[in-house]
Amino acid sequence: MYGIILAGGSGSRLWPLSRELYPKQLLNLNSDKSLLQTTFERLNLFLPADKILSITNTKHAANVKMQVDKKSLVLSEPVSKNTAPAIALSVKYLTEKTNSDPIVLVMPSDLEIKDVEKFQEAVNKAVRLAQEDFIVTFGVKPLYPETGFGYIKADSTGRVEKFVEKPSQITAQDYLKDGSYFWNSGIFMFKASVILNEISDFAPEIASVLGKFDFTENDNVPYTEFEKMPNISIDYAVMEKSKNISMVELECDWKDLGSWQSIYDVSKKDSNGNVFVGHVLDKDSKGSLVYASSKLVATIGLEDTVIVETEDAILACKKDRTQEVKEIYETLKQQHDDTQMVHKTVYRPWGFYTVIAAGKGFQTKIIHVNPGQKLSVQSHNFRSEHWVVLSGTAKVVLESRDYILSPGHSIDIPVKAIHSLQNPFNEDVEVIEVQKGDVLSEDDIIRYEDMYGRV
Repeated sequence: MYGIILAGGSGSRLWPLSRELYPKQLLNLNSDKSLLQTTFERLNLFLPADKILSITNTKHAANVKMQVDKKSLVLSEPVSKNTAPAIALSVKYLTEKTNSDPIVLVMPSDLEIKDVEKFQEAVNKAVRLAQEDFIVTFGVKPLYPETGFGYIKADSTGRVEKFVEKPSQITAQDYLKDGSYFWNSGIFMFKASVILNEISDFAPEIASVLGKFDFTENDNVPYTEFEKMPNISIDYAVMEKSKNISMVELECDWKDLGSWQSIYDVSKKDSNGNVFVGHVLDKDSKGSLVYASSKLVATIGLEDTVIVETEDAILACKKDRTQEVKEIYETLKQQHDDTQMVHKTVYRPWGFYTVIAAGKGFQTKIIHVNPGQKLSVQSHNFRSEHWVVLSGTAKVVLESRDYILSPGHSIDIPVKAIHSLQNPFNEDVEVIEVQKGDVLSEDDIIRYEDMYGRV
């Protein structure tokens, strides 16, 4: 058996903490480990690391590789196309790399499941069904009329009669009373050959593109072909159409950490039902979530409210309307607003950088490089850079020449010059970077060498 972790989502409902370039699966939301790391560790309890594949977007691949076991597999999509293309691509990759027809367990990267014994019991039941050529879905008995989840209707034998996308409040209440409807956990199991056959039957537009990929020689996924994939979920593409689906009830403590409401639900609360994270000063609030990431947040008399503060954005909403945060995210995306795309502080495999000022033709950052790490050997077509070392000792490679710079020393990086900032020493390095140019984008990076595999 192999495990596939779907780790390419944008986490739009957890804005402003989750951004397109650093989404929720990479964040530590309610523990000292990210959602991706806890998902990986859950699978790693019964699957070896080299049988776990994480599929993500190319933009997130370096961070995903940094967070999971080095023995595991990471596959990169050149563009996000939802869960059906991601699953199809991953399964084809596994069948061709292993020259076999494995049973595959697919999991989202944004779930909380603490009762791993019950989870494994459900997986064992699913294995037996998958061996009989069923596509297995995992259903959760609904506890309340949730409108943010999909639902599964199953008969007494576990055969799935239909899938229903997010219902209205009244319909969700009817489902709760009915007793034969379950929340769709987003977890699936199947033989590789079975799901590929179903995709061929019900989503031929996916199958036709998939047939152009060959993973026997390399791991490349060409953008020009993959971008022809339809943007569609596995539920719409296959699950709603197939007559070959069985359900196993997931009787463990499953929670979808996809909204601020769900983060509130799983977090430890004070005597007034509040969840406070970070530097929060409160008086007389009840049933509220306040998340402060960089500043003091003072609150008085809130009730059932969510406030999330980051360096460049603040969200404030009623707790029962957190599903609508996605609409804010989409509006920002349409407006090409950077607060949807990226944080002022951006984490990289070598450390992080923080944007401290930006304007027409310039941008200023603080760059923090961890000991023993280095930025890729790169150049820029549209910007020059000026670096001043603030702390630690930096090694700068510029046009094949090495420079060792101590605090207070600086260096100019001309447009198109090949360069790298490195820290081969034992102390952290901090550098202030001033960029000048008409185009100041992370896309203006041409990499020649990279220890994190981003070339």
